[in-house]
Amino acid sequence: MMRDDVRGELSLGEFAQSVNLSVWRLCHIFKSDVGMPPIRFLRQLRMERAKDLLESSFLSVKEIAFQVGLNDESHFARDFKAAYGYSPTLYRSRFQSDKEDNQERSNGNQPSSVRQQLTQAAKQSILPTVHLFVYIFSYF
Repeated sequence: MMRDDVRGELSLGEFAQSVNLSVWRLCHIFKSDVGMPPIRFLRQLRMERAKDLLESSFLSVKEIAFQVGLNDESHFARDFKAAYGYSPTLYRSRFQSDKEDNQERSNGNQPSSVRQQLTQAAKQSILPTVHLFVYIFSYF
């Protein structure tokens, strides 16, 4: 039920009632079987779902927070950083960068050297934008 409803629209009491247990007994059994309290497990499920959405969608961080049942973006960012070590925005940019690097490697290119060449061309130029465009078009 928790996996189906990461938004947490069902209360702990409703979960307990659905399996015909008291809230206390459900929490006790849940913790002994899963290794953590139900609320912490739900938070973990939310962060996993958020991670998947950051990797696979173009939703904003605020929209993703809402999708996983957290209406406060700052709490979502804090929880996400605690779980994965990066803010949601930084995680997404690092994931996309790694994904691009892997695609370049599969095409036989060296990802870091292309970026380094682009960076050097922009830094050495008096008109970085013009030289950058010339360099990009000459590369392709």
